[in-house]
Amino acid sequence: MKVYLKDPDAMLDYTMDWGGGYLQSGETISSSIWTIIPGDMTQSAAGNTASDCTVTVQGGISGHIYQLTNRITTSQGRTDERSISVRVEQR
Repeated sequence: MKVYLKDPDAMLDYTMDWGGGYLQSGETISSSIWTIIPGDMTQSAAGNTASDCTVTVQGGISGHIYQLTNRITTSQGRTDERSISVRVEQR
């Protein structure tokens, strides 16, 4: 799994693309929820289009690795989740 890098003072966007290989023809994202573990990195905004979800995060402690998980529900009632890892480093 790829690990993204983030400065503790940066506010960055991360996007999960659900369109390629998951959503069926005509299916869209109905709802999207992000969770961040551990909790000292915070979500400042989130949104989604028909096929992708974006979260804006800030904070975090240098040297820590955070898991950002996106859980979706689709227009056909299907649910799934995907995660990415973000390592905080002073840059």
